[in-house]
Amino acid sequence: MASALLALMLTISAELLQVLSYNHSKTGKHGFQTQPSLEEKYFTQTLDHFNLNSMGNGTYLQRYLITDKYWKIGYGPIFFYTGNEGDIWQFALNSGFLLELAALQEALVIFAEHRYYGKSLPFGNDSFNIPEVGLLTVEQALADYAVMISVLKRQMAAADCPVVVFGGSYGGMLSVYMRIKYPNLVAGALAASAPILSTAGLGEPTQFFRDVTADFENISPECRCAVEGAFHQLKELCESQDYSKIQSAFSLCKRPSSAQDIHHLNGLLRNAFTLMAMLDYPYSTHFMGNLPANPVKVGCETMLRGGDLLANLRDTAAIVYNSTGLLTCFDLYSLYVECADPTGCGLGFDSVAWDYQACTEINLCYESNNITDMFPAMTFTERERLRYCSKRWGVIPRPALSRASNIIFSNGDLDPWANGGVSAEKMRDLGVFYRQSFSRVFFQVRKSLSSSLIAINIAGGAHHLDLRGSNDADPASVIEARKTEADLITQWVELERKQIQQLP
Repeated sequence: MASALLALMLTISAELLQVLSYNHSKTGKHGFQTQPSLEEKYFTQTLDHFNLNSMGNGTYLQRYLITDKYWKIGYGPIFFYTGNEGDIWQFALNSGFLLELAALQEALVIFAEHRYYGKSLPFGNDSFNIPEVGLLTVEQALADYAVMISVLKRQMAAADCPVVVFGGSYGGMLSVYMRIKYPNLVAGALAASAPILSTAGLGEPTQFFRDVTADFENISPECRCAVEGAFHQLKELCESQDYSKIQSAFSLCKRPSSAQDIHHLNGLLRNAFTLMAMLDYPYSTHFMGNLPANPVKVGCETMLRGGDLLANLRDTAAIVYNSTGLLTCFDLYSLYVECADPTGCGLGFDSVAWDYQACTEINLCYESNNITDMFPAMTFTERERLRYCSKRWGVIPRPALSRASNIIFSNGDLDPWANGGVSAEKMRDLGVFYRQSFSRVFFQVRKSLSSSLIAINIAGGAHHLDLRGSNDADPASVIEARKTEADLITQWVELERKQIQQLP
């Protein structure tokens, strides 16, 4: 997810994060201009929604972004982004589809920041002390969003305006949970690239890095072989303890001196491939760092450009860690932090918050084995997770999942998180019947309360590509997916509006 779950939260420039408005000019697929102004505001939020004895009436300031540029006041729907593991600006700046859809449906748009991330720190710099960090839970975050929606609807005279929630990755999981837990507030949810099954402990531990490998192998089988060969050479150097050569080959700032340093180097290198696979968009992006268009293809070209495999591996990782070319050497422990998420927690306070969540409710026991994937064998079992989390946070992980209804689950086939989410095959395996039409797959659970679950599989799509704004390089599959999503959301809004009007 960060998004990370985000693998690495490289910070957007300080100037960008401090702006109070964002102008995005683009002619979208539908031919209109979107020029929203997102205003940054703060909401006085309850610290503990479930235990009055712990914090009394304590509050904190929760950041959110809002635009009413397209809103038909008092009538248009409310599109609410359930913020995930990072600064809310970086998600708002990379979710242009909400703004395009808002222009079509005359909607109010709100991006809410998740507690303990960005500037929404309940206890400031002390937020990650024990026991203060104990209020960082999915349940508390969902309650935050429910309270914010309720209060803002009342303040803005929007009681009759249907609410649709949106989210990508972990944020997509939160959108699903909002629809499940607060159906009285939420008419529907679009959950893009939401690994809702695997993070509940229902997936295969080898799935994620197998799928990362498949993305590169699909470009060229020789690419996988080159990566495997480079890691094998690194292993041989480690076994002979030739740490000076390792430092030189990978341009490390400090000479490694132990097997643990090499383990960390392997994690850093594996994480670079993870990010390129997640963000394999057909155009350059500045989300979670600066990546070129089609970074998996660029990575393979780099791995295959010459006979020095270690240099090629270094330069492939530099696509992620040194996109500007300004770094003269790589500092292992400042560029990558090992944590309870093997796909990467990121850096700074956001990484600490995500590490805690990965130790409590978000199960991310993924591992590479050098058999089904191209990476060194690096385990992260349930036992290892328990041992790490007990030592780091003094907690024992717990599972969390519930029933779902009236939700869109979208996934791209290039996204390594996709097989941890809801797909046609998984829905069928769970005892669901379906019909398929073009890129759309509609599902009806046999024993549900007549609510539909919709799975959209996006050919050639990377990590929540459908939430991004329209781009000339978009594959036809995502254009069709956005149209399907827009049509379904229109139906949900109209149905909810009729239900509201029928209330006494």
